Amino acid sequence: MLLRAALLLPAVPVWTGRLSRQDTCTLASTPAFGGADDMRASVVAARYVSLVMSVAPEHATIDEVLARFLVEQRDRLSARTFRRYEEVVELLRHCLDGYAYQSLEDAERRRWEAEFEANEEGAFCRLFGPEKVPENLGEFLGYFMVRKVIAGQELLKAAGTVTAKLVRWLAERDYIDCDSAKDAGDRAREASRDLPMADRLGMLLHDLTDQAPAIDPDAATDADWVEDYLAITDVEPGKLWFEGGVGPIAVPREASDLARPGWSSFLTAARTGGRWRLLEIGVVYP
Repeated sequence: MLLRAALLLPAVPVWTGRLSRQDTCTLASTPAFGGADDMRASVVAARYVSLVMSVAPEHATIDEVLARFLVEQRDRLSARTFRRYEEVVELLRHCLDGYAYQSLEDAERRRWEAEFEANEEGAFCRLFGPEKVPENLGEFLGYFMVRKVIAGQELLKAAGTVTAKLVRWLAERDYIDCDSAKDAGDRAREASRDLPMADRLGMLLHDLTDQAPAIDPDAATDADWVEDYLAITDVEPGKLWFEGGVGPIAVPREASDLARPGWSSFLTAARTGGRWRLLEIGVVYP
């Protein structure tokens, strides 16, 4: 399997010996060839990469530009870092193919539906051009990486770093305009910083709920019980407040140091003895 992060999605296809859109990722990381069969495969692969590299910006698909991006990055990166680039790019493909169609205009949606009916695997990235990448980075970084991928903090940080590099690279080669690249790059750099912090905050708050007392929700008044998706409104050392007047909730100092107003999560909290206590916490979204 190419993916080293666990996807909360259907299983990722295992690579075969045939050249397909997925193979453009593995081409750039193929080890030295040995036998005659491998040599023939390397010739075919080289021709395919040459074709991808020559595609004009106005005719390029997302698949083609992602392949070219990885080919160019390999020469400047260590093997370990390059594997991380491959991983993030493949996760981005999964996100685009699985979710980006939702933002299409009617005419584009009909084109996508026709392509999907013909061959659903990779339909979006095979059909549309790289101009669709910046407008969907928010979905990738703010939802997909948080909810659909079981990722460690290193991969969460890499998702922002790699996509920031990608949109800059797209602009440098005239695949997207500079304004789109700047906006998307700013978002990606923020994600590189915030996603690992939010992940760590969620872990700390989850540990806090393990220490919460057992509280009967039927015994609490409506004013003293909340079960909702809420944003953090205020942060002080060792304390958090949420929307709706929920707080202060006592938290570890490390948690308050990480937390930022505007970050949000689904939570359950109750007020007993005049104090709010965190009972359950979901994923923290930066």
